[in-house]
Amino acid sequence: MAVVYLGLGSNLGDRLKNIQDALKFLSGVAMVERVSTIHETEPVGGPPQGKYLNAVAKITTSLSAHQLLKLTQTIEQRLGRIRTVKNAPRTIDIDILTYDNEHIDDDQLTIPHPRMLEREFVMKPLSELDEKVACQLMKDPA
Repeated sequence: MAVVYLGLGSNLGDRLKNIQDALKFLSGVAMVERVSTIHETEPVGGPPQGKYLNAVAKITTSLSAHQLLKLTQTIEQRLGRIRTVKNAPRTIDIDILTYDNEHIDDDQLTIPHPRMLEREFVMKPLSELDEKVACQLMKDPA
């Protein structure tokens, strides 16, 4: 079983329900171990838009990283995410932040997530769940 940290964010519709629904869908195929406090944050980049709710979840799964990516994209679609422009408002965004201690960099997936160290809305809740993981990523960002 792989230990995975996921970033979740929503700034359209019922933001809290979107995050809760995403976690419910994930719990059907993975064990949701812990979820950080939910933080309200300003958007980063993109067109003018409302504030986000953000959280990080620790899960364990037998899915490969690429299978998990397909699952998260399916959940995003199911919850009404429509991809338009980069950093556009969204009902839900699910990012794979880390997948065990793996480093993946291909045309579909980059792990650890390439911009997570720049984003307090990711690092603060990640540190809340596992300060050792957050510190290790800051020392060795890959």
